[in-house]
Amino acid sequence: MTKSIDIRPLGRRDRAAWGKLWHDYLAFYGAERPDDLYDLTFARYTDPDRSDMVAFMAWDGDTALGLVHSIAHPHGWQADPVTYLQDLFTAPEARGRGVARALIEAVYADADRAGRGSVYWLTQTGNTTARALYDRIAQATDFMKYSRA
Repeated sequence: MTKSIDIRPLGRRDRAAWGKLWHDYLAFYGAERPDDLYDLTFARYTDPDRSDMVAFMAWDGDTALGLVHSIAHPHGWQADPVTYLQDLFTAPEARGRGVARALIEAVYADADRAGRGSVYWLTQTGNTTARALYDRIAQATDFMKYSRA
């Protein structure tokens, strides 16, 4: 890990850097989204009146290294809300520097400050590089995700 990683909340000034990272994240999963969805998503994550959608970016000076998005929501099995870590991406040239861990820890800290002790996320089973980190900092479950056909 390098000392030059700075994690900060996503801000309006970050639109261009965020857009490139989110584009690259979506491309990693073979997904594309229209430009108006980029605008909507960015607006949601930077809206100061929303506490249910939070985003952070990792920086080394003026260079964007990664992003993370999380969504807080109620849970039917407990009184406290939970945090869903929806998107996590590190730029390829920044991998191996502790960026992903730092971004996950930012989500953990935000959840703790808000009284949401439970944080969860999904990844593809074949994403072995990411899973090596996740296995060190979280507990895998045996649940399988299903989506409406």
